Amino acid sequence: MKLFDLTGRVAVVSGAAQGMGQATALAVAEAGANVVAVDRNLAGAEQTAEQIRRFGREARVSSCDVSNPEAIAALFREVDADFGRVDFLGNVAGDGCLARPEDLSMADLHRVLQNLVVGRFAMCQEAGRRMLAQGHGSIMNIGSLASTTALGRGHIAYSMAMGAVAQMTRELSTEWSHRGVRVNAVLPAQVVNPSLAARMQDDTALEGRFLSGIPAGRLGQPSDIMGLAVLLASDASAWITGALIPMDGGNLAMNAGGTPGHVGYSVQTFRGETK
Repeated sequence: MKLFDLTGRVAVVSGAAQGMGQATALAVAEAGANVVAVDRNLAGAEQTAEQIRRFGREARVSSCDVSNPEAIAALFREVDADFGRVDFLGNVAGDGCLARPEDLSMADLHRVLQNLVVGRFAMCQEAGRRMLAQGHGSIMNIGSLASTTALGRGHIAYSMAMGAVAQMTRELSTEWSHRGVRVNAVLPAQVVNPSLAARMQDDTALEGRFLSGIPAGRLGQPSDIMGLAVLLASDASAWITGALIPMDGGNLAMNAGGTPGHVGYSVQTFRGETK
């Protein structure tokens, strides 16, 4: 359908080496977009780019540190040189940290906020400047159930950051929508990737606790974001902006998915797309 056709458009997607970032990059490429695949795992980003080229699209790769605003500015200068435009930003990459509130170090808190708030905003700002200049564009931020509700389980730093992502999305939409730039956020529940798989292997009861809050009866898969990514990148969502869109198998509708503080957990670091 023409509404979903992305032919000739340029997408910048972070976290493109695996998981939801890779799925987003492949989805918009299959719909017609040329893609800049961004990931600190450069070899993984190259593999994604090779799959994109098989669709007949152009692909570039970058190992840009998406927590570093100066590196992000350099990334978009490269996009300017290669393509001269940006039509879609898939703002996916970012790391979190699990720790009890009383044990969380200020260094870890700053690191999470830098990754998930400052870096995400810098990506939005650089893409947004270009979209505003051309009069159109779409940004998809990846938030979390933690953007709107408390999760417990040591997620204090992550939840603070993801709450900021939700408000960032709403504010940018309010500021930019009348100038042609739409900004939305997708709020996933637990989406399986290597980090989450390792956590479930270490804690055999973890998957069951997650599934008890998901009426659909399964954990998310990276491919679950593909349709949403194409929708939000395309003209099919022309009047959708400022939205926080759950992708959670019904979790928020049922009980929001939190765990009270008496349930045990250990301090861990994880990729931002797993909760």
